[in-house]
This record gives sequence, C-alpha cells and structure tokens, in this order.
Amino acid sequence: MKLIVGLGNPGQKYEQTRHNVGFMAANKVAALISASPSKVRFEGHWAEGNYRGEKLAILWPQTFMNASGQSVRKALDFFKLTPEEMVVLCDDLNLPCGRLRLKRSGSSGGQKGLADIIRHLGAESFPRLRIGIDRPPEGWEVVDYVLGKFNKSEQATIEEATTRAAYATMDWATLGITQTMTEYNGAVDTKPKK
Repeated sequence: MKLIVGLGNPGQKYEQTRHNVGFMAANKVAALISASPSKVRFEGHWAEGNYRGEKLAILWPQTFMNASGQSVRKALDFFKLTPEEMVVLCDDLNLPCGRLRLKRSGSSGGQKGLADIIRHLGAESFPRLRIGIDRPPEGWEVVDYVLGKFNKSEQATIEEATTRAAYATMDWATLGITQTMTEYNGAVDTKPKK
C-alpha cells in the first residue's frame, strides 16, 4: 500500500483556495483511480483504490493545515507504513503558479502542514509533491494570499497543474520516485499525461 496525503483546510470556506491545492490534486487521484467513497478515519477523510496493481490510500487531514501531522502519524502507524511509502501533496509559494516539484525529502520550506508532519514523524525523509502557487503580490500578507482564491488568469493553470500532479502521484506509486521526478520536475507543462 502507498499513502497519498493531500494537504488543505477543511470546510466550504477554504474550497478552491491556494492553500488547498493538495486537496484538489488528491481529489483528482481519487477520481482517476475510482477510489471508494471517502469515510472519516485518522482525523481525516480516507478513501482507497487500486492503480496498476498497487493499492493506494488517500488521506485528506481535517485537522486544519497547521496540525496535519497528527492525522498522518495515525494513518502511518495503523498501517505500519514507512514515511517513504507516503507522498504529501501541498502548495508552494516559492514555485511559479502551476510548476510541480517532487522531492524525496527536505525541509518544510515554510509550508506549515509539511512542518507539522516533519515534527510528528521526527524526520524529513518522505516524498512531497509541491504545486506552485507563486509569491503574493506586493502589499499582500502571506496568510491572506494563501487563504485567497485563484484569480481568473490562474484558474486554468491550476486546473491543469492539479491534474498533472494527480498523474505524477500515480506514477510515483507505480514507477518510483526517480523516474517520476525526471518526468514532472521540469517547466510547466499544460498537457496532462494520458
């Protein structure tokens, strides 16, 4: 089994906000693999499916972004999974809008959900797929920016990026991280993989 964790904030108020691109990408994985209807587990929403012979579990922590680690820790412990058997999907202010970056490990880079997962696991050695949301415009507070919705010019880019992130996640689960990084870590590619 491989665990896919989409980061975001629960509730209608936060739907389609920049901070919720992890939820958006995880939703697309669930749709693409025809995952089971989600149920409440591990302080989150949980669904399962299969893709190319690999069992995939998807977790959307419902603890709010800054406390994502407790939900992730419970799921990993229950299934006796290592951090390397999980990928975390999240937003990244330091990447241009729509750019993807898959990494094996690393610091949180200021992303509060990643920081909390690192704190709960006591390690940085787990894959994460960052989805670029760009820096806030001058004069914007970071919190207002990440909790804001995408403007019209960004919406198509993010729609394509989250679809591409979903395919990258499925490839990570079945082809491994090295091949997937090579394919998806380049410039923004607006054509989703078939």
